[in-house]
Amino acid sequence: MEELWGRNPPIGSRDMKSLLLLAAVLAVALGNRGTRTPILPFENPSTPLPQTKIDRLVLKKLKGLGISPAPLCSDAVFVRRVYLDVIGTLPTAQETRAFLSDQNPKKRALLIDRLLERKEFADYWATKWCDLLRVKSEYPINLWPSAVQGYHRWIRTCIKEKMPYDRFVRTMLTASGSNFNVPPVNFYRAVQSREPIAVAQTVAISFMGVRPEGWPKQRWSEMAIFFARIGYKTTEQWKEEIVIFDPGKDSGQSVAGGPVEAVLPDGASVRLLPDQDPRKAFADWLVAPKNPWFARAVVNRVWAWLFGRGVIHEPDDIRPNNPASNPELLAYLEHELVAGRYDLKHVFRLILNSNAYQFSSIPATDHSEGDACFARYLPRRLEAEVLIDAICQVTGTTEKYSSPIPEPFTFIPDGQRSIELADGSISSSFLDMFGRPARDSGLESERNNRPTAAQELHLLNSSHIRRKIEESPKLRELLQSKRKPREIVDELYLTILSRFPTTDELKTFRDYAQAGQKGRRPMMDLVWALFNSAEFLYRH
Repeated sequence: MEELWGRNPPIGSRDMKSLLLLAAVLAVALGNRGTRTPILPFENPSTPLPQTKIDRLVLKKLKGLGISPAPLCSDAVFVRRVYLDVIGTLPTAQETRAFLSDQNPKKRALLIDRLLERKEFADYWATKWCDLLRVKSEYPINLWPSAVQGYHRWIRTCIKEKMPYDRFVRTMLTASGSNFNVPPVNFYRAVQSREPIAVAQTVAISFMGVRPEGWPKQRWSEMAIFFARIGYKTTEQWKEEIVIFDPGKDSGQSVAGGPVEAVLPDGASVRLLPDQDPRKAFADWLVAPKNPWFARAVVNRVWAWLFGRGVIHEPDDIRPNNPASNPELLAYLEHELVAGRYDLKHVFRLILNSNAYQFSSIPATDHSEGDACFARYLPRRLEAEVLIDAICQVTGTTEKYSSPIPEPFTFIPDGQRSIELADGSISSSFLDMFGRPARDSGLESERNNRPTAAQELHLLNSSHIRRKIEESPKLRELLQSKRKPREIVDELYLTILSRFPTTDELKTFRDYAQAGQKGRRPMMDLVWALFNSAEFLYRH
């Protein structure tokens, strides 16, 4: 286990060897396993849930490849997983207890419905869309703080009020006005170059899942015509800029001010009149139900956000020579989005209620194509924002953020969570170290969730994490309560791992506590060990 935990104990420990042993014994390895051994806290021995259309399509693909799917996850795993995936937040010990004790056979579906309506849903998914749409004040995007706040607020409101996805995108593509007063126009200002081809490529990455290298230069030149008449005007107000349709701007294709024959990415042509905003013609084509990219790109992206990889992987690399691992599944999700009038929550609900989403993360076999075909839930490390929010939630502490821009809009009040940060330029050393994206390109690969030695050492040895544990008001209150030691251990497990400890874990901790540690030290060491466990650091 040394590759997971490192060799150094936390600063201030009295018994380094014993503490490392405690961490190692309490750790949960979530990687591939060649032979299957059921692990009771993580799998559900009961009868599987009724199959959905998603399940039938996933199982059909797995059967054709001779791959056995994982069993369903346990209730404890599910409650933690769905909280993290839907609202980016750990369940509290009270919420976990209530769910685990609930005997309603429909409790998973009911919990999904409740989480989709929580305030944190809009907070968390606004962060996802802000990564994609490059919501950032400083270089190289330069939206400026006031525009960032308005843009983020608009994105979050659209999510909260369930704006249909086609209208959400159309609004951005056709918006005109002040970047301070008309937030959607910031889509165009968040492009590093204002050359029409660069704008076209940004539109394609964001809403069609196509990268610049995915198409030949000629196709990009044809698409660029639709964005060649965007004008930008400054005002007397500092940093304000107005984005407009400029009919007098040369598209490079018109003849003596006449109409333009423009070619859409699917090869169809459209006649653009001189006084017609070509962005509207492109938006009409893009959001049409039969568009070959629009619905496919977003349902594939949602699937990737919930599963760790897309049906087409990467989700922003859709091209003929990068086929879907399950074309029938992707076609079904596309159909459901269009039939549901572009309600993304409908797609979320379908996926979350499927057995496929609720599979255990422990594979039934080690088949090489199992993960690509979703034979299990794929473990992946918590994003930087979710991880530091979880640590702060458990300990009752806050985090400090900073910005290179000394403006009122960059002030972050104490207690604000990382998933609520509007501006990609506002950060912290923890967020930077743990791979928060720079929001420069809108590509999924900007977020780096691969563990590093620096991250492991920070969690193991840093004064930052140690202070959060040792100065935690929540832990202090718990340890000063009149609860019995077993009840305190149960509460810590429910708070940090969203489950009760196993018999073996209780014995390991009891042996450790009886080995000479006094006072509250064993309990604090337990918190440290659980923070450093793969089970805490990963979605699983």
